[in-house]
Amino acid sequence: MIYQYFTQSIAYVCTLLIHKKFGKLVRQKQLNLFFMRSKNRLWRHFLFFGLISTTSLSYAQVRPTVPERFQELPDPTVDTLSDWSAIEKGLHSSFVTIDKRFPKSVAPNFRPQATQSVSGWKGERVSVQVLLWTSSPIQGAQVAVTSFKSKDATLPKSIASTHFVRYVMTDEFGPGCGYRKPQDFAASLAPDMLDNLSSFDLEGKKVRPVWVTIDIPRTAKAGVYKADVEVSAKGETMQKLNLEVEVIGQSLPAPQAWSFHLDQWQHPSAVARVLGVPVWSKAHFDAMQPTMKMLADAGQKVITATLNKDPWNVQTYDPYADMITWKKDANGKWSYDYTVFDKWVQFMMDLGITKMINCYSIVPWNNEIHYTDAGQSKVINVVAKPGTPIFEELWTPFLKDFVNHLKQKGWLERTNIAVDERSREEMDGALALIQRVAPELGVSYADNQKTYQRYPNSDDISIAANHPFSQEDLVDRKARGLNTSFYICCSDGFPNQFTFSDPAESTYLAWYAEAANFDGLLRWAYNSWVENPVQDSRFRTWPAGDTYIVYPHDRSSIRYERMLEGIQDYEKVQLVKKALLKKGDADNLAKLNEAISKLNTAERKAGWNENLNEAKKLLNDLSRQLVLK
Repeated sequence: MIYQYFTQSIAYVCTLLIHKKFGKLVRQKQLNLFFMRSKNRLWRHFLFFGLISTTSLSYAQVRPTVPERFQELPDPTVDTLSDWSAIEKGLHSSFVTIDKRFPKSVAPNFRPQATQSVSGWKGERVSVQVLLWTSSPIQGAQVAVTSFKSKDATLPKSIASTHFVRYVMTDEFGPGCGYRKPQDFAASLAPDMLDNLSSFDLEGKKVRPVWVTIDIPRTAKAGVYKADVEVSAKGETMQKLNLEVEVIGQSLPAPQAWSFHLDQWQHPSAVARVLGVPVWSKAHFDAMQPTMKMLADAGQKVITATLNKDPWNVQTYDPYADMITWKKDANGKWSYDYTVFDKWVQFMMDLGITKMINCYSIVPWNNEIHYTDAGQSKVINVVAKPGTPIFEELWTPFLKDFVNHLKQKGWLERTNIAVDERSREEMDGALALIQRVAPELGVSYADNQKTYQRYPNSDDISIAANHPFSQEDLVDRKARGLNTSFYICCSDGFPNQFTFSDPAESTYLAWYAEAANFDGLLRWAYNSWVENPVQDSRFRTWPAGDTYIVYPHDRSSIRYERMLEGIQDYEKVQLVKKALLKKGDADNLAKLNEAISKLNTAERKAGWNENLNEAKKLLNDLSRQLVLK
């Protein structure tokens, strides 16, 4: 144990020194350059010892890079010229739809709504939105919910939580993918992050949304419950809004039992940088726990792991730190350190994410892998394209060793070698090698070239939302127990989860999966945070918000909550359909299928939000009439 702490301390010091020399983003080439320029042999061994003790891409921060408390960026739009002269003095409040984002500087022009009703099953989370506004600054605004009371039962106030919604800088879709300069795209502030502050100082001539979530207990009695939403502030008379929650007499299973296949790629290194902890340290895992628990609570099915260096060639702000380190000794013998990989996988499994371990990538975006060469005392980068001799030479011993390791851990049957959007030739070379030397491993890939038709037995595939696919193929794969999802990314204007996307698009995703006969959704980034994600969601190559849907310091978002809503709906649809079939209620089953069919498009069409809400209403109406088992 003393040796372990000693090596970790050396690695930490080495990383800090390198970080100080090369700035805030440590790249592999910089590490090698710094290493080779160190002429003192003892110093070079010191560096090498420290680097190989952890990973060649590890870095540490001495302090968090994103503060927990912050000021929002100024509103850059002409909305700041909105006329507030008609707004009476004092604090105003109203329920508003959860389907709309409210511009920060625009004076509200609607009749306030003091009552809101929402319905849900036992075990379901439901949401409402309150809007606050004032023509002059007000300090210490608070929003609280009382206990919920029906005719014969009470639910505690603790089932509700209130969150001041924070505004983050966003842009627009434009051409979608590709390098972008901020000045070339219209910027605006989008309400998205759900903060955990207990009170908030309101700006004059500004609005402030408040998101209210209600987690309906599984033990709740069916019925209509009423509660007050109390809005107060310093020097202001308390206002009360009336909230009604109908508890429908059906129970939603726990997230781990949901059938919807949610696959959102995790990014551990981003947490280390933002929260200022050494990568893979105990503090790092402690910091990741609440963020990854949120993902598990949405029914996540897949653990994102890496096999070698950053599989995406640093397409994100933070490079992916190694989970498995490769080493070649002086005699040419290979060894692989799975310490971090094992710790990460077990950590995620302990949170309840256990269905798949998708390991990226045998075909990284630049076809590079790296390893430490003990004989040369340096890190070696190699371009290894599928189908070439060097590819087989490097990957064959690893795949065989990896299979043995997974067998020892009991993880082999749930592990896939994963590939992201690679060419036909690359896929053919990689899959041929896997089939020849490690056929026990599963295969997973994001597909935009109909690769699945050439490899129909692949365990887990995800088809680009706007690429053609065969409905017959989906039915066939489902019948054979193979998983098929769709994915969205920077190329998809709708439906998506950008910070400028309509809130209901996040809910629409699961309904689209149901309508198109997919098993679920893949999205490339759950928490690949940009430089300062709490203030500015824009990134150098993708539309704003594309790289993350939750925020640092354990904070949710409107996008996350609405996505969760859709996944819950998906689970409810499966149970209602099953009950209707068992009952032989063909008429209502046809009505439900017709409502769902209107959502079978990945293109923005007029009336899509209304169609979504009509389908949601019908689903709840039918669930009131059925006995579900």
